[in-house]
Amino acid sequence: MTHLPLDRRRFAGGLALLAGGLAALGPARAADDPENLLYLQLKDGRIVIRLRPDLAPKHVEQIKTLTRRGFYDGIVFHRVIEGFMAQTGDPTGTGTGHSDLPNIPAEFSQEPFKRGTLGMARSMSPNSANSQFFICFAAAPFLNGQYTVWGEVISGMEFVDKIKRGEPPANPDKIVSMKVAADVK
Repeated sequence: MTHLPLDRRRFAGGLALLAGGLAALGPARAADDPENLLYLQLKDGRIVIRLRPDLAPKHVEQIKTLTRRGFYDGIVFHRVIEGFMAQTGDPTGTGTGHSDLPNIPAEFSQEPFKRGTLGMARSMSPNSANSQFFICFAAAPFLNGQYTVWGEVISGMEFVDKIKRGEPPANPDKIVSMKVAADVK
């Protein structure tokens, strides 16, 4: 059996290429950071959401602030459209309410709305997002570049699929609790 000598330059180049490739993975890296994960508990199970501060730092900060206050606990999914999305985050349950925090300026990106994407709901004004958000059941390319993407479901999409449909649903599902993973002991 013949042993080839180790070409240190080629080995170093390969390591650099590997490191560069891993760095290019970008947002998946936050997956291990509990400060950038949310646990959204529904009656049917837990959804794990990866936050995307790389796309929408102001939106992520507002969601985390409200989550840490317990704002989302007990809030209903007031608008759930089959094949499109489930919307929540309104303390009145009507689609017109919001938190006491200021609205957030738009942070639109090129990130596409696909199954499991979390986006911020808003009025006709692009800078009117506050506390309401939605989770896409399917791709929604017509939202691309017009609504802020701030997260993605990385586990538990089967529980999102079980949310009762309706505008509003007759007996709406609600968020049991929402927590930042770093705060869960």
